[in-house]
Amino acid sequence: MASEATSAARPGTVRRLAGALHRRPRLRLTLLLTAPLLWLAVLYLGSLAVLFASAFWTTDSFTSQVVKVWSTDNFHQLVTVPVFREVIVRSVGVALAVTVLCALIAFPVAFYTARVAPPRRRPLLVVAILTPLWASYLVKVYAWRLILSHGGLADWLLAPFGLSGPGFGLPATVLTLTYLWLPYMILPIHTALEQLPAQLLDASADLGARAGRTFRSVVLPMVLPSVAAGSVFTFSLSLGDYITVQIVGGKTQLIGNLVYSNIELNLPMAAALGTVPVVVIVVYLLAIRRTGALNSL
Repeated sequence: MASEATSAARPGTVRRLAGALHRRPRLRLTLLLTAPLLWLAVLYLGSLAVLFASAFWTTDSFTSQVVKVWSTDNFHQLVTVPVFREVIVRSVGVALAVTVLCALIAFPVAFYTARVAPPRRRPLLVVAILTPLWASYLVKVYAWRLILSHGGLADWLLAPFGLSGPGFGLPATVLTLTYLWLPYMILPIHTALEQLPAQLLDASADLGARAGRTFRSVVLPMVLPSVAAGSVFTFSLSLGDYITVQIVGGKTQLIGNLVYSNIELNLPMAAALGTVPVVVIVVYLLAIRRTGALNSL
């Protein structure tokens, strides 16, 4: 009898709880987001806090052990040592170059897939754009290493014109990173162009505007937030990459390489170097926030 009464009471309790959650959508949302937000706060934000804290520690020059004494020597070296300054500027320059190249390549591709291609083929073109993302990161980078190597595909294609491939170095790094992150720029631009009302283009043509004026006055202002949204991915991913430059960069060094090489030798310096991309990306996000790009992510 007791077990029957308990089983009969359970459906009523579940119904009351479901009704209470249905009447209180904010409570329902809070319960749904508490676990993932707590996980994010502990793992991600906690890791960032440890990173910033360890950046102010020092290393014993004799034992290479971490000394938990508050000091700003690591950040002072980042500013005063020429090697660190050059690597930081080079890393930001590579990220900007990759972002600009991705935008220049992505716009005509996205315009074709969103406005020119037949509607039946557009989903297939989007799948084709996404296909490289399904391949392994290392497979794609090593494929570019084969392409750019001496006597590789790049040399073979440029040989009839008396030219040769870029080989390994900074141009190869920029080229490979552009290929890796290009889909992240194409997709938001494709979405923006697909949602662009055709009436605006027709009205611009009826008012006598040529293609260039229509692009500058109608298309570009409406697509610019999506370009900025795509640049968040291309810029941040390029700034934090360190594997590509090791494979195709030759002797080129970026921030990620210095972080990796200092992890065992000088952990506080590696942490200080690791704060640089975080600060740069935060500043970059604040700069593009006014374009409305964050709403397009």
